[in-house]
Amino acid sequence: MTIDPADLKELQLSLADRIYLQIASWHLYLGDAGLAENLAIECSVRLNEGANVAARQALESVQVPLGGGSTRLPLARLIPASQLRDLEEILEPYCR
Repeated sequence: MTIDPADLKELQLSLADRIYLQIASWHLYLGDAGLAENLAIECSVRLNEGANVAARQALESVQVPLGGGSTRLPLARLIPASQLRDLEEILEPYCR
């Protein structure tokens, strides 16, 4: 299932403002990190699998470049558990 462009943009804005990655005690919101659009796209193509699966698989598929791109980690490794629950909550309305 994919969503229309307006809903995708709405999803991207929700992710940008609510979801962050955590490095030590720093919180970097996805909008500031430039990762909200990629995560929104990855989530949107998985919505037919349900919010839980879509969130987990999308977080694993988005690769975050570190150290100028010399290393890449899945976004899932940088998101605290509470943010995973928030992501699932954000995706729930789109899965219906």
